[in-house]
Amino acid sequence: MRRSIDELRTFYGEPTGALARRLVARRLDDAWGEATDCDVLGVGYATPWLDAFVGARRVVAAMPGGQGVEHWPTVGRNRTLLVDDRRLPFPAGAFDRILLVHALEEADDPAALLLEAVRALSPTGRIILAAAARGGLWARADNTPFGHGRPFTRRQLERLVRDVGLEPMAWSQTLYVPPWGPMLPLAEGFEQVGRRVFPGTAGLILLEASRHSYARIRPSGHAQRVAAPVLAPQPAASVSSRGEHRD
Repeated sequence: MRRSIDELRTFYGEPTGALARRLVARRLDDAWGEATDCDVLGVGYATPWLDAFVGARRVVAAMPGGQGVEHWPTVGRNRTLLVDDRRLPFPAGAFDRILLVHALEEADDPAALLLEAVRALSPTGRIILAAAARGGLWARADNTPFGHGRPFTRRQLERLVRDVGLEPMAWSQTLYVPPWGPMLPLAEGFEQVGRRVFPGTAGLILLEASRHSYARIRPSGHAQRVAAPVLAPQPAASVSSRGEHRD
């Protein structure tokens, strides 16, 4: 069962959620920075980060039916909609960037959700999956949204994206600090030490991928993977030789 929109909104308004929002935003900026002239889609609960895509031509937030939907942005024309996450209401190839946050962990069928996201991704588009890390403390904290549903390992995410015709490009981790109030002021130190000494303690994995096959529509409306020549992916900004985003 998905966390409700009220629970998610409340969490990101609290100190723990505000910290998570800031640390995840840093990783997203490392990967994509600005999104000039791009069409951007957020799936799940991505609105805390969608404002950061400066220069985007269009930004849309798709929120699963089991979660509920909120008005976003707070000022101006609403750009959110409630969706069936196995039948996204977008034409094929509609988005250049797709961000999934709080989407896979509580999906009834993560592969079906991701396949629909691939269908909506442009041929040269890129996608980032942000998912709770199986070995981290945040996946065990049910007072946060990361402590619900199924957490993932990096290999599981890589297998998932390859199964739907994507090729992993880069990955990163964050949320090394335990999700306990007294520890939050030490978050920066945990980020520095955790990445170098205790990588398995991260609370969140971010995996970036691009197409190496294209999607066509079945008569039922679902996406179907079809073999195609590999497209040369655009490298993510600030990626180390191990494929991990740098600060």
